Amino acid sequence: MAPRFLLSWLMAFFLLAVVGLGEVKAAPSVLRTPAISYSFSHGPYRACPDGKKVAQDHKARCTVIVEKSLGRHWGNFAVPPADTFPYSPTALQTAYQLPSTTAGTGQTIAIVDAYDDPNAESDLAVYRAHYHLAPCTLSNGCFLKLNQAGQSAPLPSPNVAWAQEVSIDLDMVSAICPNCHILLIEANSDALNDLGMSENTAIAQKANVVNNSFGSQGEYTDEASYCSLYFQHQTVTITASSGDSGPGVNIPAVCPYVTAVGGTSLQQNGTETAWSGSGGGCSQYISQPYWQKSFSTGCANRAVPDVAAVGDPQTGMAAYDTYGLDGWYMMAGTSASAPIIAGVYALTGNANASYSVRFPWLLESESYDCLNDIPSPENEYSFQTGLGSPNGIRCF
Repeated sequence: MAPRFLLSWLMAFFLLAVVGLGEVKAAPSVLRTPAISYSFSHGPYRACPDGKKVAQDHKARCTVIVEKSLGRHWGNFAVPPADTFPYSPTALQTAYQLPSTTAGTGQTIAIVDAYDDPNAESDLAVYRAHYHLAPCTLSNGCFLKLNQAGQSAPLPSPNVAWAQEVSIDLDMVSAICPNCHILLIEANSDALNDLGMSENTAIAQKANVVNNSFGSQGEYTDEASYCSLYFQHQTVTITASSGDSGPGVNIPAVCPYVTAVGGTSLQQNGTETAWSGSGGGCSQYISQPYWQKSFSTGCANRAVPDVAAVGDPQTGMAAYDTYGLDGWYMMAGTSASAPIIAGVYALTGNANASYSVRFPWLLESESYDCLNDIPSPENEYSFQTGLGSPNGIRCF
């Protein structure tokens, strides 16, 4: 009996050790090499890791980076102080001098992502309740989720990685424009054609702003056709992530009438610098738009990005996701930057103006002082942060 008792005790101890190890949270680390992918569950990791020949396959990947877990029940605690990470909606609104509490009514921000997030509405409810934002639900008419054909069913197959993208997108547009309505369009797959058709569906559903937190991993020769088919609309503002793998250009950010959004590191003291992971550069195939010609971008063709917002995972934002994850996380990447800028456009109440991408360039050229220079006023343009980050809404 004694040996069997000892064996049972040892087996129980072993199982307890294994379970315990599964709960250990990896310490956050600086993403010094942006191309590295992480696979352990508590961060940091890329929800959609870098792949091979993504552009040639006409596919896209999401750009969200999960920095660390904050715990399943973090949302039950008091809102963290303003001098600690992750950033709250109030902290983001203050950093960029935004009229979020009074503006945005009547505007609809569409989020285009691939695959289904079954918990999108319920997760969004937790985020908004935690930060004392008004509910945004299907029942009150604030939230709507549709497939790429514009129907409520059938929805595409669920995907854990893209659900993380959906969470940060929904939470960031809520943080910046809590008075806006939110339309989530879920593409059948990560193919650019499916995502593009979803883009057109968002426009058909009367969205004022459409955000795209994804991109191809590089350019290809026929990209102009994708831009004209899906990402060129005169009555809607379109934002897109510039990417999280350092220098490089992707679709749809490179499209001439899309506002390409890079990432910054935003410190609690207000200091904002370029984030090394932010994508950007000169397009090989898209001609230089006329509104870039008066700036020293260093490009003969289209320069990416146009503007920027916080995207460094080390200075990230709280987001809530329970599809394949377990609650609160600190997330970032240009997946956070792009919906932040989408929210800024919506706050203007002028987000359906023709080709909004021109506004920051034209107004900045007239010295409106409506963008934060990063890292200094002497640098007119940066391949990581474009012209700079929002200083109020005047440039949008």
